[in-house]
Amino acid sequence: MANVTKGVIAAAGRGTRFLPVTKAYPKELIAILDKPNIQYLVEEMIGAGIDKINIVHRPGDNSLAEYFTPDKELESFLKENDKESFLESLKNIWCQAKIYFTPQDPKLPYGNASPILSVKNFVGDDPFVYMFGDDLVVEEKPGDYLSCLISIYQKYQPAVVLGAQKVPWEEINRYASIKYVADPKYPNRAVEVLEKLPPDKAPSNMAQFGRFVVSNKIFPVLAKQGLSRDNELWFADANNTLAREDIVIAEPITSGEWLTTGDPLRWLKVNLVLALKNPNLSAGIKEFLTKNI
Repeated sequence: MANVTKGVIAAAGRGTRFLPVTKAYPKELIAILDKPNIQYLVEEMIGAGIDKINIVHRPGDNSLAEYFTPDKELESFLKENDKESFLESLKNIWCQAKIYFTPQDPKLPYGNASPILSVKNFVGDDPFVYMFGDDLVVEEKPGDYLSCLISIYQKYQPAVVLGAQKVPWEEINRYASIKYVADPKYPNRAVEVLEKLPPDKAPSNMAQFGRFVVSNKIFPVLAKQGLSRDNELWFADANNTLAREDIVIAEPITSGEWLTTGDPLRWLKVNLVLALKNPNLSAGIKEFLTKNI
């Protein structure tokens, strides 16, 4: 049984909801407090024991690679000015994980499953963690929930383990709703994941979010999968195929909270949540909100 040591982050989208800023760089580099969104994801993977991370990016865009590459000139400047601590979080990443960068194959269709096909050689026959680049898990210790998903994968050996969280019914149409089935052998077994249905048609208000532990069974499924709505290749469709042919587990989050950063409103909410948890910022933020609400 192979250990889960590889991770893939999907960061190849156009980020249209954040235009015009995403004309210059991907939305995964938009800051949340003092770090870009994608750094939180990398730190989460490292916290769960993932030490080989492949970021799938837009073809021709090197900004993600530039961000995660050491800059000797900057490091010298910070050292000379006694400001080395500002780069400490990135240095921790450099010494704990190897980060690879793969442009998404331009021949592939748009969609959140295409990044997986772009890293088939990187993954090989190993299981891997897959993350959507605009989903954040806020928790006391980064990687705790992801470690839980990995443990479930190791115990039950399903085709896929999905991250799941209950959302208000009025918001389920924004997400993929999970249909569960009672199975004494496989707790939280999912039999279907249905994208963006209205509340009266969704099987539950348990939403799939961008945390997955995936077996190599995904590749033959994606290779023959057709396109879905908007001519996109959806990961949820592959999960449904595997749920019919194999075992898929959708594990509810119990430690921490999933927050999406995929649009300006929810990105702003994440900033506020993290600021209120930060002991250096919380008092000032509370005072500001009290005065302005």
